[in-house]
Amino acid sequence: MDHKKPLLAMALLCAAGLTQAGEKEELLKLRNTTTNLIKQLVKQGILTDKMAEEMIKQAEADAGQQAAQAKKIPSSAKESAEAIAREEAPADEVRVAYVPDFVKDEIRQQVRSELREEVVGDVMKKAKKEEWGIPGALPEWIKRFKMSGDLRLRAQSFFYAAGNQPNAYFDWPTINSLGGLGLAGPANTFVDTTQNRSLGRERLRLQIDANVTDGVDAGIRLATGNISNPVSTNQTLGNYGTRYAFTIDRAFLRYNAYDDKKFNWLTLMGGRTPNPFFTGDSEIVWDEDLSFEGAFGTLRQRFRGNDLPDSIGGKGPSVFATAGIFPLQASTGLSTRDKWLYGGQTGFDWGFDNQDELKVGVGYFEYRNIQAVINKQVDNTCANNSAESAQSVPQFMQFGNSLTTICYNTLGGIGGLVGLASNFQIFNANALYDLALFAPAHLKISGDYAHNFGFNQQAILAYTGQNITPQTTAWQVRGELGWPKVDSFGKWSVFSYYKYVERDAVLDAYTDSDFHAGGAANLGGTNVKGWVVGGDYGLLKNVWLTGRWLSGNIITGPQYGVDIMQLDINTRF
Repeated sequence: MDHKKPLLAMALLCAAGLTQAGEKEELLKLRNTTTNLIKQLVKQGILTDKMAEEMIKQAEADAGQQAAQAKKIPSSAKESAEAIAREEAPADEVRVAYVPDFVKDEIRQQVRSELREEVVGDVMKKAKKEEWGIPGALPEWIKRFKMSGDLRLRAQSFFYAAGNQPNAYFDWPTINSLGGLGLAGPANTFVDTTQNRSLGRERLRLQIDANVTDGVDAGIRLATGNISNPVSTNQTLGNYGTRYAFTIDRAFLRYNAYDDKKFNWLTLMGGRTPNPFFTGDSEIVWDEDLSFEGAFGTLRQRFRGNDLPDSIGGKGPSVFATAGIFPLQASTGLSTRDKWLYGGQTGFDWGFDNQDELKVGVGYFEYRNIQAVINKQVDNTCANNSAESAQSVPQFMQFGNSLTTICYNTLGGIGGLVGLASNFQIFNANALYDLALFAPAHLKISGDYAHNFGFNQQAILAYTGQNITPQTTAWQVRGELGWPKVDSFGKWSVFSYYKYVERDAVLDAYTDSDFHAGGAANLGGTNVKGWVVGGDYGLLKNVWLTGRWLSGNIITGPQYGVDIMQLDINTRF
């Protein structure tokens, strides 16, 4: 803001009024008042010392010019001015000639208008920056916290195919949880494949982020859902009024390092974390609600256009590499067979000049100690399991993976506990292309491929006596058209995809928990194929509607098809 003009005008107004009175005392008051005003403006930070000196010099120069002009006024006015000038006054005192009332009024209005807008703007800016009124009311540590969350209400219906066979598939997750096939009982033995039903579900997640220090932050997320289910935070309604469980879904520390151009070149994270791997809008390998336990790091390198040949074009990509180690199940008793997941992924994210974007990821994920350890003692009952056999029973399964018996409930070989027949060493490649040709609507096309190199048919036959045909490949193609983010009224998107997930392509415990899921207890998994179609529509700010129709069928085995309708009201806060 140019402070000199309005302040000088104010000084002239004051000086003009006092000169009319012709009193020396008033001129001294004017000088002191003006000087004090300038000092206060310097003290408040509105003027600098240099600006104040320039204003005083400018005032003295203007006074000299006005004195020169006074020589040209009529003789009577000139004589009056000379009489005033003959009065003794300090050497540094500035005399100002008479200013007519209409000129004073015009200057006054101009100064008032300019000062009102510019000074108020400066005051508001300073108040916002310094948070006037807040520091005294709230402690400093509160500013380091940020809270957010989301709430989803879902209506879900299951429609089973007419040709489905009843009692065709064992409900192995329930059987294992109850101690074996002989103890489960008829009501808990088989997956329901015939009874249509509808459910209400709710999901509430509350995220708290805290800044610890420069570059380090902590995150905590609370969520509803079954505490023993790692791939779903849905709470099924209808518990006779029982309160919902609200558990810690994430708790982590994160370190981010930036270069001098504010590019995030390193991320380190540990605890119960979000999925660190790029999935390309696919849930073939990882369900979207899955949180990881362990530690990982991500390195990134950005290439600029001038680092690449002109023929390539675009802004150039950033490449990334992520590696992590994640404990799955700590051993109990005398067992040393802790279950682990080791994973790594590399890829690039390329943003083009036309706002298109291509992102590609290639990863390898190896599970350790998850294959069943069969009790081969003469007395191979579950009560006589070794620590290694007991440790190899999966803590969580969904549906689809090849299984083998670990132990039996009785000496006669009736019932028992089961575990995974295969090892899992998964190669995964996915890509997502975001086409901005129809902006603001975008067209996204993605593909995902996974293969389990840990499956060894001959080794499984020798160990378990089961000749299991290899089914170790999974893939998905997806298309989506609409707004990149549906978060306000009128925004929309539609999507459709087809997926094919063979029996032992991925670990069924961590894959999509919605596709081909049945009823309240029967979850998603592998050995399924089918398609999904759906869309989103914005209802209000941060409120949107989502509808999906999922149609899946078994790949091998007796017919088992189910269509699922999901209707969600989503909110974000």
